[in-house]
Amino acid sequence: MSAIDDLPPLREVIRQHALSARKSLGQNFLLDLNLTARIARAAAPLEDSTIVEIGPGPGGLTRALLALGARRVIAIEHDERAIPALQDISARYPGRLEIVHGDAMTFDPRPLLDGERAKIVANLPYNIATQLLIGWLTTEPWPPWYDMMVLMFQREVGERIVAREDEEAYGRLGVLANWRCETRILFDIAPSAFVPPPKVTSSVVRLVPRAEPLACDRKLLEQVAAAAFGQRRKMLRQSLKSLGVDPARLAAAAGVDATRRAETIPISGFVAMARELADIRAET
Repeated sequence: MSAIDDLPPLREVIRQHALSARKSLGQNFLLDLNLTARIARAAAPLEDSTIVEIGPGPGGLTRALLALGARRVIAIEHDERAIPALQDISARYPGRLEIVHGDAMTFDPRPLLDGERAKIVANLPYNIATQLLIGWLTTEPWPPWYDMMVLMFQREVGERIVAREDEEAYGRLGVLANWRCETRILFDIAPSAFVPPPKVTSSVVRLVPRAEPLACDRKLLEQVAAAAFGQRRKMLRQSLKSLGVDPARLAAAAGVDATRRAETIPISGFVAMARELADIRAET
């Protein structure tokens, strides 16, 4: 696929609008239209879908989403230099691209959705990718305002997102992500596909919200996971002391021995400990 529309090649767009990538904004532009189309297809079906895209830059992924049938794309771009390039795309797809010049860390797209569910699809800026994901995973109420996320991360972060117990990358992020979503790494993208090329391989990750995650208080689950993985090489009987309760009681609620370490505890175990912590605090 050499072209997805009749707009200029992305390299020409970058030259025309002087869009040199800024490290301070975590920018690495993906110029391969085959890859942007592959990312867009991972969010299928696109027809009748509203897409929220973060950091579109010169618009390679934006163009793929629109060319492959997305009914509406809301593109949130912090870099004002990229707005004219996105306006050119909007002119090519009238009424289907809404450009928001703003900060994705603080901008809430929900008022633009009119109660409609959306999909989040993005080549996320590396420097805020994890923070954005945690924000989307902790949104309330649940199920959330989106029904799918297809996001690009550094490979290391992608592995942490999908990790489960007894895997090296398993930690707080894996507990939260897999408690609330079904997660999967779809494919990797080599550094050479980007301008400028990053020093690491990237991964495209799909997250689909679970309609009914295992019931527990989210904040308490986060507290238990933070305590357990905060001293991940120590046994639960030591790491969970920071919660101010008897670690053995929490471990027993999870059906495990307090000599176990955090990386061996499944998500259901963390949920059980969060429930027990809620009971303990209700007693005092």
